[in-house]
Amino acid sequence: MNVRAIFIDMDGTLLKASNYISRRNLEAIYGLINQGVKVFLATGRHYEVTAPYHKEIGLSTPMICLNGAAIYDAETGSAKQMKTVRLNEERFHHLTAENPFNVMIHTANGLYCKKTNEEIDYWTKVGQIPPRYIGDLRQANYQDVLKYSVRTGAPSPEISALFKKEAEVIDWNDGFELVAPNVSKWSAIKSILTEFRFSPNEVVAIGDGPNDLEMLRSVGTGVAMGNASEEVKAAADFVTGHHENDGLAEFIERYLLKSYESYAI
Repeated sequence: MNVRAIFIDMDGTLLKASNYISRRNLEAIYGLINQGVKVFLATGRHYEVTAPYHKEIGLSTPMICLNGAAIYDAETGSAKQMKTVRLNEERFHHLTAENPFNVMIHTANGLYCKKTNEEIDYWTKVGQIPPRYIGDLRQANYQDVLKYSVRTGAPSPEISALFKKEAEVIDWNDGFELVAPNVSKWSAIKSILTEFRFSPNEVVAIGDGPNDLEMLRSVGTGVAMGNASEEVKAAADFVTGHHENDGLAEFIERYLLKSYESYAI
């Protein structure tokens, strides 16, 4: 199979739980680049906490961030594409403000959140930019929302379902995310494939989360991580190892690198 591009999820795929890229994963990616394969990151993260890893690898390809709501140019850091989501804000805050949920609102101008936590502290450390606002989001003056993230602490499909007419809903084990209708990593990948003149059949995508489902089903070869849910594994063509055991590198070495004893896909 002629693979011309690979789209790699970050959390639970490229990165270990410690938020580091292993030497083995890096070397596998370098091997692909040396073969002329275009390597892209496709993540739910915002730009500021994607770019440092993109730079660490040495990539010059566009970055897909916020589950496909934004695509950023590697060189300038400017947004090539943004898809904003519009909710009934009053209703959204009525459902979330009085509950102990944390709410994070990713906008074109930065992050607004109800309260800080370890994850947001990490984002500030890596991205070097603190949230623009922390507090009661009903009082915040934000616009151009790219993604809402609601952390309920448990699966909450009964709450997230209330937004399905307004937004694309991604349900997680600890809450849910909302982006604009028809926005996904796959919708952003399609824009990039058009730009680079690649066919979906020439593309590999690898990930572990519910926000990876559509891209895994839609590219030529979808790969689920060993740490993915059964639903994600069922959507993929291959299942590789756990992210703590370099499952990304394992797949690349076995199936994509010509210097290894590889197996034809």
